[in-house]
Amino acid sequence: VFGRSFKLSYYNEYKSYLSIMSAKSGSNRWYLGGVSACMAVCCTHPLDTVKVHLQANQGRVSFANVLTKTLKTNGLIGIYSGLSASVMRQATYTTARFGAYEVARDHFSPADGSPLPFYTKVGLAAMGGVVGILAGNPADIVNVRMQNDMRLPKEQRLGYRNVFHGFYTIAKNDGPLTLFRGLQANIPRAIGITVGQVAFYDQVKQSLLARKFEDGLSLHFFSSFVAGTMATVLTQPVDVLKTRLMQGNYSGIMDCVKHTAKEGPLAFYKGFFPAWIRLTPQTVLTWLFLERLRGLFPKDS
Repeated sequence: VFGRSFKLSYYNEYKSYLSIMSAKSGSNRWYLGGVSACMAVCCTHPLDTVKVHLQANQGRVSFANVLTKTLKTNGLIGIYSGLSASVMRQATYTTARFGAYEVARDHFSPADGSPLPFYTKVGLAAMGGVVGILAGNPADIVNVRMQNDMRLPKEQRLGYRNVFHGFYTIAKNDGPLTLFRGLQANIPRAIGITVGQVAFYDQVKQSLLARKFEDGLSLHFFSSFVAGTMATVLTQPVDVLKTRLMQGNYSGIMDCVKHTAKEGPLAFYKGFFPAWIRLTPQTVLTWLFLERLRGLFPKDS
């Protein structure tokens, strides 16, 4: 009888522990960041396509010129080129980085409910960025190549039908490791963008809530606007190098830095406006969708 009572007591305690840990980590909704990002990228993909064209261009061209030329040459299909790869990228990259950050943040949050200091959020966001890019780099490679394809002459195009055809073709022709090309630039970029998008969002939102702002649409919009702007500022130079590296025209990151520097220091911020106008709306939409989904799918109590 004593043994059975002990086992029952132990089982109930263990069940209670699992329930507490599940609620604390939010494990039932860690993936919602990726879902939100997939929804957002369907709205902002044309801006991302124009940004890639601008960064790959060696001359001086404007956002309006690239957009007009793409629409005139390829129509609406042209500016949505690579959408399947872009969605796959968010489904892997953003799911992993947002999920890793949220689970780690909830795990390390003090038991009294007080917020984490900003520097801890930055560290956790950096960790999330590394996890995310290791998961999402293959789709990122295919995404950039599919977007860049439309600006090339037909005889030079790669002609990937979709993201999975891109994976197969790259692995077959260039080797599987090619899908991880550009990690030297992608890792610091992923760290910067996750710090900007996630750590800054959390911090701005926390500061506004402490000043008695209502936890609603206006607060979410302002916090995500600041986060998107900071993410662009932190990542634009690395983003330019990443795009050029993925095209395979350089022997390594230092060779890419050297050739880009010859164009002048502003070359590292080429495409800043379209990058900001693409990343900030995407960040805003991602967080607005995510906050809405959090309301629809709350943590286990």
